[in-house]
Amino acid sequence: MIPLFTAQPSGKNMEDGTSSNPQSIGFTEKLKSWLSWSWTYICAVWFAMVLTMIYVLRSPLKLQDTLTSASVFLNTLTPKFYVALTGTSSLISGLILIFEWWYFRKYGTSFIEQVSVSHLRPLLGGVESSTTTGLFSSVNGEAEPRPSVSECKVWRNPLNLFRGAEYSRYTWVTGKEPLTYYDMNLSAQDHQTFFTGDTQQLKTEDTVMQKAWRERNPQARIRAAYQAIEMNHECAAAYVLLAEEEATTITEAERLFKQALRSAGKDINLLVYIKRRLAMCARKLGRIKEAVKMMRDLMKEFPLLGMLNIHENLLEALLELQAYADVQAVLAKYDDISLPKSATICYTSALLKARAVSEKFSPEAASRRGLSTAEMNAVEAIHRAVEFNPHVPKYLLEMKSLILPPEHILKRGDSEAVAYAFFHLQHWKRAEGALNLLHCTWEGTFRIIPYPLEKGHLFYPYPGCTETADRELLPSFHEVSVYPKKELPFFILFTAGLCSFTAMLAMLTHQFPELMGVFAKAFFSTLFAPLGFFADKMESFMPSSFWHQLTRI
Repeated sequence: MIPLFTAQPSGKNMEDGTSSNPQSIGFTEKLKSWLSWSWTYICAVWFAMVLTMIYVLRSPLKLQDTLTSASVFLNTLTPKFYVALTGTSSLISGLILIFEWWYFRKYGTSFIEQVSVSHLRPLLGGVESSTTTGLFSSVNGEAEPRPSVSECKVWRNPLNLFRGAEYSRYTWVTGKEPLTYYDMNLSAQDHQTFFTGDTQQLKTEDTVMQKAWRERNPQARIRAAYQAIEMNHECAAAYVLLAEEEATTITEAERLFKQALRSAGKDINLLVYIKRRLAMCARKLGRIKEAVKMMRDLMKEFPLLGMLNIHENLLEALLELQAYADVQAVLAKYDDISLPKSATICYTSALLKARAVSEKFSPEAASRRGLSTAEMNAVEAIHRAVEFNPHVPKYLLEMKSLILPPEHILKRGDSEAVAYAFFHLQHWKRAEGALNLLHCTWEGTFRIIPYPLEKGHLFYPYPGCTETADRELLPSFHEVSVYPKKELPFFILFTAGLCSFTAMLAMLTHQFPELMGVFAKAFFSTLFAPLGFFADKMESFMPSSFWHQLTRI
């Protein structure tokens, strides 16, 4: 498990910094809030004073003459000028709309809004929203702090593919890179830590391999692996790298992993990694019972390594064997309230319950007679799974196209949904009627949780940092699924309306210049009528000769 963002300061240091002088900190916060509150009113008073001074000095400044000359100038303009003016406004607002839409699709936010918040808000005395931590209701109704951005962590994908035998073949066929640099960099850190943990006792070949994992170029990594083998023919980590990246078939990868296993010795990290990959090779080559036995033996031999999620590999293999009783036994052990959940756990549990009733399930019959107990359990299991990861159903129902899963996933994110659906879609299709039941019931989850970012039903509120992490983990050609669906920013709607309105004005002015001129005069006269009434009242209260009276005084 690798944190996506930089680590926060330790708890001790934070306590020392916050508890040193709480009174001074409280006074500072009160002063800041008071200044922020008063700044708005000071600006309003200043603006009112400026307007008052302009009105008082209207005679010396000759504002009336200026307005009269401006009115005469505007009356002399031809309709062609107004057509050009409105057309240019429509073009500019259209270009802004296109840019805003592109930026929103790529980054999930409005560019104008982001610039306004980043640069204008501090000048106006605004408070950054990231510094506040609201309280949200947990499952039992108690107040819980909302998960911070630093809690959005990425995990190693338990069923990640082989780079040479699977990812590279995809690149050869499509010309697209299925893995992001960020994802591969995390894998390099994993391997460097996992295989060369004790840096004080590194051998020469271990030093070479440590540099090899950091190489960005695949060919440079492979050359470094061969260099390590020349130094020591029993360098297990080098055979692992060759099996992962140079082998172009699963059979060749299995042969290299077996060579690595003979050279691993008593290194627990290497043994666990190699045996797991060998079991995955057996699963991909159709020797499923052998793969299940290897996974069970590995879990018995190293029971404390549950964080590696080997049970998810076992669940997928057992589903392929259609050994549903064994699947239920594994779920009974790992679908515990004290253990971290995953899409595999939640959706496999939903699949087993849906399979028991889906074959005879009919939405029309269920609406007439109501749901039976077994059907209700299946629907509740589907709602539970959808609440944990709402991105999965669109892939299972083939409403979104699948891509190759990344090497790291974010739990409850789109990357986890892609990884789960890639391996488990076939198991849902095999259970007759299961996808139909999912199609009829999965959207009902969102009625149970109308505000997922603030309150959860069976799980904690949905984290708000999944979109950013998934965009780093998934390739750029994949459209990242976002939950909850974001509404269009105000500035996109505003520019769209402005573009349409000015384009309509340009067209009408071009077609009916005289009629639009009459309409414009009537509109502006009506618009400025209250202002004229107010100016007349001010004139009676403060005549234009008032300035001359002041100069005499």
